[in-house]
Amino acid sequence: MKEKKQKEIVILLVEDNPVDIEITRRAFEKSNIKYKLCAVRDGEEALDFLYHKGQYADGGQAPRPDLILLDINLPRIGGIDVLKTLKADPDLKRIPITMLTVSDKDEDIIRSFDLGVNSYITKPVDFNKFVEAMKTHHFYWTVITELPPK
Repeated sequence: MKEKKQKEIVILLVEDNPVDIEITRRAFEKSNIKYKLCAVRDGEEALDFLYHKGQYADGGQAPRPDLILLDINLPRIGGIDVLKTLKADPDLKRIPITMLTVSDKDEDIIRSFDLGVNSYITKPVDFNKFVEAMKTHHFYWTVITELPPK
């Protein structure tokens, strides 16, 4: 296998909990991941970001993400509905989406995969385990896997 150079990727984090946003940001910093993290607080804001609507209408502050980390339990528009919308859109369906959530319910996992999620991670409570999970996730998506071109 040819060695790939790790490149900076744009990650859209869809998370309503400010503490979890900060923990995710710190996890990436601790693991030396090359990234640009864009965080939005709910499903409606995620769709505005991706479709350049509302506060993201000019598109300059909403770059197309290489990966999306999506919480399942979100206000206004839930993660499942965001997933459904994105996987039905021919322009956005190839962006890999990882459910990053506290839910470990079988029905949430099954429904997410049925709708086309690319991976499902139950958030580890321990910070060091969370950092390790993010490192592994990033390594998989940026070194092992070829991401689709933008």
